[in-house]
Amino acid sequence: MDFNALFDDDRAVSPVIGVILMVAITVILAAVIGSFVLGLGNSVQQTAPNTNFQFDYNGSSGVAAVHTGGDSISASQLNVTTSLDSTTSWSGVSEVTAGTNSSYIKHATDDTVRVIWTSENGDTSQTLADEKTP
Repeated sequence: MDFNALFDDDRAVSPVIGVILMVAITVILAAVIGSFVLGLGNSVQQTAPNTNFQFDYNGSSGVAAVHTGGDSISASQLNVTTSLDSTTSWSGVSEVTAGTNSSYIKHATDDTVRVIWTSENGDTSQTLADEKTP
């Protein structure tokens, strides 16, 4: 038996690599299809926007949130709330961009004012900014 011939024989390499690639492709396709069937594909895109807000205090009128930079957000997805169960939104605009103010909202002394974002499908919400009132 010629042992050198065993080391030079490459005939089994191509079929083994082919089988490994087919199994890998099948597993990846199954994972992608499974994630969309189970609804995981939609929730991946429901991340909160990256934005900055400041609060404008106006004595008798209350407090308003001011978008100072970052991503633009649909006005229907944002609310400004206080612990007095008061809620206001951005009236008269469809998209909140830098420089856009919310309506003024009443607050108590040492109250917490929050800007809350809610995803389009309503499954996710997150506080984008919060601050104690003077």
